[in-house]
Amino acid sequence: MRSVLETGGLWTVDTQAPSYRQLRPFNQPDGALSAQLAEAGEDASAAYWETDGFPVHKGLSTHLANLTGIEQHPDPVAAHVMAVCSGYAYSGAETVSMIMARMGLDKNHCRLISATVDAMFICSRAFVIQSGDGKVVILCYRGTEPTNLANGLTDVDVEPERINYQFEDPCASVHAGFYRNVRATRHEVMEALRRAVAGRSVRKPVEGESDEMPGKLEALYITGHSLGGAMASMMAVMLRHEKKYAAVAELLKGVYTFGQPMIGDPTFARACENDAEFSRKIIRYVHGDDVIPHFPPVTAGPYEHFGREYRYRISHLQQSVAGWLRYLGSSYQPQTGAWRETNTYTSQMSSFLGFALGATTLAARKSQILRALPVVYSLEDHLPAHYIGALTPGRVSDEFGD
Repeated sequence: MRSVLETGGLWTVDTQAPSYRQLRPFNQPDGALSAQLAEAGEDASAAYWETDGFPVHKGLSTHLANLTGIEQHPDPVAAHVMAVCSGYAYSGAETVSMIMARMGLDKNHCRLISATVDAMFICSRAFVIQSGDGKVVILCYRGTEPTNLANGLTDVDVEPERINYQFEDPCASVHAGFYRNVRATRHEVMEALRRAVAGRSVRKPVEGESDEMPGKLEALYITGHSLGGAMASMMAVMLRHEKKYAAVAELLKGVYTFGQPMIGDPTFARACENDAEFSRKIIRYVHGDDVIPHFPPVTAGPYEHFGREYRYRISHLQQSVAGWLRYLGSSYQPQTGAWRETNTYTSQMSSFLGFALGATTLAARKSQILRALPVVYSLEDHLPAHYIGALTPGRVSDEFGD
């Protein structure tokens, strides 16, 4: 049973990442070295717990802050970090904060902002993760929750209501469900970002404690998987469109989404594309035959994607041959492919039946042979673990770092 607070309304959770020492309890120093590290202090001794591969990306905050030009995106490290953050956003604030510390954002501050209105199909979860030096913030939206009916109905609504949104065009409209989910938590999100811009913690101030950070916000990233990706793109449009957010919008470095559905009609998409500086910051990843980027279907009216699209191409012929050759007594062989930017965006499916077709892959692709066969739509390809795996750099084993 969910608690009374979780069944509806607006609520927040604040946490701070565990130290590297806490994350590596079996790496504790002994004797004189322990005394020397204690004397040096936590900041000076933090490097003792760093080894090859831990954290996953050393100097991550500096790296993300230094990606100042549009031409530097997509960045492989940023893409990996955002994919991991989006995948673990299906958990709670403590887990997200811990995983991002393992990725390289040590001492990060994390605030989870949540709003639920079941009758309105609103289930909005936003994580604001601030690096320990205060220079970088990742705003991550949680995607479709498998066990939450209202959340699922928002994502697959076959005839979604639209709301006019005059982004450079008075006739532009957006998916009302995505729009309302962003608006449900936006005030608290923007308040947290305002504090980060001022050099303060994104967490709620505690009486008697200083909330000053070592530095002020220099780089903002927005990310999300599935519904979370749609919310990330919608939030980016709001930052760009609404002048009152200019101080935050100018710090936006990139929007990385994974398996994102379309959020607006063709008029809205063209208005976003015509803003070249903005549209190039929107980077959408589509893994294989992921079904969700084809939503909403044509039966819901015209919708279009915008931004830069990267697809993970899988050679089904090669996989099929390999699958047959390994059929007898073989171990599982994962699909492999490569990310390629495309100028032909993912299009709408003809009807909701495409989703039913894609759902069959969840069972079918548990078989090595069936997994190698080509499909039109795949719900299996939508799983966040596949995005993380396909975007993990070759030198990295996993997102835990040890």
